[in-house]
Amino acid sequence: MPDLSYLQQPAPDRFDGSPEQSVMKAVVTVGNGGYDMLRYIDVPVPVPGPGEVLLKVLGAGVNNTEINTRIGWYSSSVEGGTEQRSDSSEAADVDDGGWNGATPFPLIQGTDCCGEVVAWGDGVTQPEVGKRVLVRACMRPKGFASLDNIWMASDFDGAFAQYVKVPASEVFEVDCDWSSTELATIPCAYGTAENMLHRAGVSASDRVLVTGASGGVGSAVVQLAKRRGAHVTAVAGASKLDAIRHLGADEVIPRGADLSDDTRKLCVDVVIDNVAGEQFGQLLKVMAPGGRYASSGAIAGPITTMDMRDFYLKDLTLIGCTAWDEPVFANLIRYIENGEIRPLVAKTFKLQDIAVAQEEFLKKAHLGNFVLVPPH
Repeated sequence: MPDLSYLQQPAPDRFDGSPEQSVMKAVVTVGNGGYDMLRYIDVPVPVPGPGEVLLKVLGAGVNNTEINTRIGWYSSSVEGGTEQRSDSSEAADVDDGGWNGATPFPLIQGTDCCGEVVAWGDGVTQPEVGKRVLVRACMRPKGFASLDNIWMASDFDGAFAQYVKVPASEVFEVDCDWSSTELATIPCAYGTAENMLHRAGVSASDRVLVTGASGGVGSAVVQLAKRRGAHVTAVAGASKLDAIRHLGADEVIPRGADLSDDTRKLCVDVVIDNVAGEQFGQLLKVMAPGGRYASSGAIAGPITTMDMRDFYLKDLTLIGCTAWDEPVFANLIRYIENGEIRPLVAKTFKLQDIAVAQEEFLKKAHLGNFVLVPPH
């Protein structure tokens, strides 16, 4: 267990830059394992370096990726879905449990951040102090010509805290009437969704099938695909189908149904799938020749079976999506400011209640996103 005794200091109510207010409350993940790895403790307020800004965190979304990182799910040794290891006290630290190898524990997680600019590092003059911003969590340090990427809350400290420092280049001012809690639902879920649609080249002529349509990413895909004019068929739990229709889905299918059943007569151009697991092979069978399959997750299990004949005889394209392309986040800011999408806040929790939030998140009974709110 990492020695965290140096972090035990009283936390401030707010930060005004003075030396006596140099600590904050944060949730620190101290290693791979169950909810006992989440420690709500006092840590130093980060100091922005050259080219960085310090943000007061106004809201931080809850995502699968924070749970996956905590339990070491990204390790090649794991074969089951996220829910099978969600509170595994037996999980040991693994060398390949993070997105880019070993996770740098102790780590402040939190991939989603809506924040307020409170301080600049050297060389930074924008956005202005006091502005409300969103953080692009997926960063391309070698430029967009390279797929090398680093992620806030996976490779360096994130937003499950009162304050976070980030590169100024990854901060986007947003001008809208949404609440900060609503804005906190956007970065990871909608960025991931828009990136998959962008990579798959979805347009108004496409028939799109979306799995896991009631989750944060899935519900974002439904909205964003409809925004592009596509015909959307959504797969979700039976109790959520009416809500998914209300989001704009043209057709809905209950989770667990046989997608390859001839009576459904599905023939789709694009599949956006973050579920995988046993249904993966069915998804390829319902795709039209020349179809595109895009994925950035596998919540039902990463080990799948496919008929290679479906792949090559139909000239299908399989697209893996982790690194966000350059237009993606700017697109989202524009969609928000133009009123073209809407947030789906399922529930809010106090930051210190993160374990409760993650446990409820994994029940998959909600529609949309959970948000943690730090004390201020």
